[in-house]
Amino acid sequence: MSMQASSESISPAINASATAEGALDSGSGAAGPTQFISFAIGGDQYGVDIMAVREIKGWSEITHLPRQPDYMRGVLNLRGAMVPIIDLRCRFGQGTTETTPLHVVIVVQIGPRMVGLLADRVLDIISFEAAQVQAVPRVTQNLRLDFLSGLVTVDGAMIALIDISNLLSEITKVSDEKPAMH
Repeated sequence: MSMQASSESISPAINASATAEGALDSGSGAAGPTQFISFAIGGDQYGVDIMAVREIKGWSEITHLPRQPDYMRGVLNLRGAMVPIIDLRCRFGQGTTETTPLHVVIVVQIGPRMVGLLADRVLDIISFEAAQVQAVPRVTQNLRLDFLSGLVTVDGAMIALIDISNLLSEITKVSDEKPAMH
């Protein structure tokens, strides 16, 4: 309803912003604020680099594939491209998401690969300076923490920044280990 409408209306703003940012900063590490898309999984807030975000879609039915890890919900046909959908709640060890039409899929691209990240809702586009990012405390060797590149506080809210390349490297490793079908 209103959440779906807001997730659809934010997509053009993200694409326009990403295009403008891409024209100004080609990844050279130029000074200036970094922009992330913030989203919620339960009561926790996370963020992904706006430059990796290609689209935000409302939840729709997906095709389930056999013999996949629990966090791989299946694939979504996105204009002819098969996009795997990752349930971040499950990937982070918090159980499987009970999806509703209010959930969103944040489609990100790293290199040639597009992946959808299932989240409860998109919150905002946030900007912050790189100096504001705090290291993730390493109390134990927890794989979940390897998905995080840092923590930042914006308007009093703590946001865990997801390192998409580490998240995807684990997925690639899992899919590379599967035996070829003959």
